[in-house]
Amino acid sequence: MMEQEKDNKICKHRRGEAGLFAWPWENLHSFKYLLYGPLVARVLYAVYIDGEVKNDDWCLHILMLSGLRALVHQLWSSFSCMLFVNRTRRINQQGVEFDQIDAEWHWDNFLILQTFAASFLYLSFPALANLPIWDIRGVICCLMLHMGISEPLYYWLHRLLHSSSLFEQYHWLHHSSKVLHPYTAEHATFLEHILLCAVVGIPTLGTVFIGYGSIILMYGYFLVFDFLQCLGHCNVEVFPDRLFETIPLLKYLIRPPTYHSLHHSDMGTNFCLFMPLYDKLWKTMNTNSWDLQREISSRTNSRAPDFVFLAHAVDVMSSMHSPFVYRSFSSIPFSAKPFLFPGWPIAYMVMLVMWAKSKTFLMSFYYLRGRLFQTWAVPRFGFQYFLPFATKGINKQIEDAILKADKIGVKVISLAALNKNEGLNGGGTLFINKHPNLKVRVVHGNTLTAAVILNEIPQDVGEVFLTGATSKLGRAIALYLARQKVKVLMLTLSTERFAKIQKEAPADCQKYLVQVTKYQAAQHCKTWIIGKWLMPREQYWAPSGTHFHQFVVPPIIPFRRDCTYGKLAAMRLPDDVEGLGTCEYTMERGVVHACHAGGLVHFLEGWKHHEVGAINVDQIDVVWEAALRHGLKPL
Repeated sequence: MMEQEKDNKICKHRRGEAGLFAWPWENLHSFKYLLYGPLVARVLYAVYIDGEVKNDDWCLHILMLSGLRALVHQLWSSFSCMLFVNRTRRINQQGVEFDQIDAEWHWDNFLILQTFAASFLYLSFPALANLPIWDIRGVICCLMLHMGISEPLYYWLHRLLHSSSLFEQYHWLHHSSKVLHPYTAEHATFLEHILLCAVVGIPTLGTVFIGYGSIILMYGYFLVFDFLQCLGHCNVEVFPDRLFETIPLLKYLIRPPTYHSLHHSDMGTNFCLFMPLYDKLWKTMNTNSWDLQREISSRTNSRAPDFVFLAHAVDVMSSMHSPFVYRSFSSIPFSAKPFLFPGWPIAYMVMLVMWAKSKTFLMSFYYLRGRLFQTWAVPRFGFQYFLPFATKGINKQIEDAILKADKIGVKVISLAALNKNEGLNGGGTLFINKHPNLKVRVVHGNTLTAAVILNEIPQDVGEVFLTGATSKLGRAIALYLARQKVKVLMLTLSTERFAKIQKEAPADCQKYLVQVTKYQAAQHCKTWIIGKWLMPREQYWAPSGTHFHQFVVPPIIPFRRDCTYGKLAAMRLPDDVEGLGTCEYTMERGVVHACHAGGLVHFLEGWKHHEVGAINVDQIDVVWEAALRHGLKPL
């Protein structure tokens, strides 16, 4: 593998020397979709002039087929990323990282190329626009041309691309993807896709010129071709081993995902397109092909994670930030995008199904120093946590997740923001009291959250304004700052709760805690720490130049242009993290919420206590120093 990585680096330096390596529209980025403009204009013109689009309008068929082919890839991508469905049958246990996602970002370039090719053919041969809807003879003819010409042609072209010179100039790009994914199937150079056009053109055009072509054949062949391409690259073994034992002939007619995965680990074997028959004929079949298929397809258990972060959705829009919805979108920080709105009803219906099942599901994972860290999610939205009748059901889901983690051997489970809400379960104490013999350590991570917020505050600050002052985090922040001789204006209407917190401070520091009941009291304070959501009229009382630190979920909306707004408390993961390809909500790449990082530190330190309930103020500096020692970095 080290030699292969070295070869890849050499190939990258030679990229500029190879003709037809780059795509002609590469510099257009997302504006490349404007290249579909003439076809769209032609369809709209037909609607405007004739009042309808005719069945023989080839522009419409090309556009529809391109859309359906993209949908096939998207559906396979979603399936491949559904870890909660296929984690036991994953071939390569590594996760797809950001570098690979970026490299495969424009995987759909081949659709534009084939759209141009189809348009050229229709303009050159007008008879192609007059195909019948269906002709059964065409199916038989197309299969014969594919099996007899396209399959062996692809096989020898593929072997040719693995020759020393062509591999270094072109084919290395496809093999640069470390983990197979449906988008990897189309991650190749311009030249390779020109050759692929010939492979797919022989059965389709050949059938048409023989006289047996049809519209359904055109749709069917390309969609089945893409389906099988995605299947072979999906990194999930979908075929049961008994199928090949019952029908041995299938071993030569269909390429399972494990079969093609061996080509990427042993590049001198398994060159076929879809039919291993040709590898058998020309003696390039990997001897481990069917043993690996049997091993992975019969696997019933997956490796238990060492650490779990139990997350939740904030709203319907943020639920579409999941990797199994749009892989590329989940690899960048979340923000509401226009393309998400059409998917809102679907996302809502899916969440209803998940509520009915009432089970947590695996969202993403990464490795750190050989240990497996996973993110599970509770299928609940933020607003549900504040509905009194939903409390019991939410706690039951969290409890089930903790018990499952305990059963499979998880060392630490960390609770995300609302999953440890004080009014919901006392910051996790409910579960510890109910199950005193838990082996898994339950951690709310708020100690590190407090540490992150406190270390963001400049050392020379003499006064701060604190909302959410009597919450777990508010209490800890207030007590810590009081010990540092910083005056804390604690916004709370409860004199009793304020007095209780004030008594916890050392006698000589109690005077630094001051109760206030109105936002006007902070109109001269430029350091606001927000633990309770603020409306614009409340932000209005902050003086110009104020910085809003915050630990409220969701974060407040920045209305003031003359003020600055901090993000939710977070830390950057160590540099040796592997397999990470998803952003955590609005966090940047490689950055996680502080409560997530807090659980991570708890595990790395090997601490045996539960971190639930009230924050131990004495531990704030201890946890902060441990986080830095393990390579986590403040933003």
